[in-house]
Amino acid sequence: MHPDPDNLLQIAKVLKSNGTRGELLMSFPQVDPEDMLENGPVFIMFDGLPVPFYLEQVTPKGPVKALVKLEGVDSYEDAEEMVGQAVYAPADLFEPEEAKGPEALLGWTLADENGQALGTVEDYEDIPGNPCLYIHTEKGQTMLPLHEDLILDLDESRKILRMRIPEGLF
Repeated sequence: MHPDPDNLLQIAKVLKSNGTRGELLMSFPQVDPEDMLENGPVFIMFDGLPVPFYLEQVTPKGPVKALVKLEGVDSYEDAEEMVGQAVYAPADLFEPEEAKGPEALLGWTLADENGQALGTVEDYEDIPGNPCLYIHTEKGQTMLPLHEDLILDLDESRKILRMRIPEGLF
């Protein structure tokens, strides 16, 4: 029996496969991935139905990412089928942590100086001296430096980040 999809909360996203044993790099912007080891299965949608997967191992990789090994995902090919998928958990298991710092921008719309939407903030990487956002656009993914001098406006109610975009990035 599958859980009610309306009772599922997105907790992560599969960013890429890693290695040959079926490991996945996931982004967990609002939950501690290690908590998921004790909370039962996570769910990934296939053909519109939530399919359960138990976490075998979680290795944190920075503040919001983790290398995850799921039961039953044992090869590179299996892992590749999951890249880009959203990962869900029952909403009543836990309350998500409030995202902190730049992680709070995940899922926001990025707009240019004129307010034109350019894409969605998909990930954040804290490169020393040069923190960056990964922006998902129609043409793929673009890396954008996150510097306070480039930020023009943060509209929290509409979740829009308006920035001065360095020439040539889009």
